Amino acid sequence: MAGALPGRDWRVDVTVASVVAREGLLLMVEERIDDRLVLNQPAGHLEPGESLAEAAVRETLEETGWEIGLDAFVGAYQWTAPGGQHYLRFAFAGTARVHHPARRLDEGIERALWLPPGELQAQAARHRSPLVWRVAADWLAGRRQPLHLVQSL
Repeated sequence: MAGALPGRDWRVDVTVASVVAREGLLLMVEERIDDRLVLNQPAGHLEPGESLAEAAVRETLEETGWEIGLDAFVGAYQWTAPGGQHYLRFAFAGTARVHHPARRLDEGIERALWLPPGELQAQAARHRSPLVWRVAADWLAGRRQPLHLVQSL
């Protein structure tokens, strides 16, 4: 756009992700992206009118069929995809509460699965983005912050 100030047409996608562990396994999703079957945490975009925490709970239910309770904030992550799209991901730690196995999963989600962290790390070539392992590694390292650090006014 002629005459635009630098950065004026710049856009960032705000996303959320949930790290949910049970019996030493991490809740993940397999999703189809551009004919590839990739691994990701339950994750997705922030929608208008919802808080980051609400988005994390909603996305986890929509992608896995699991209702969760959030326990902590893991961190905020900035990433630029190879195509130039910018992402800002807010990651939360949660506890699995109730499973709805008959619930239809979001479009593109093939299945939810529980993986040992070592297997997730070994499948790095299948991660949707480098954010997947970075968030998991931070969670495994004990990085957890109080939920009140993420405010919605």
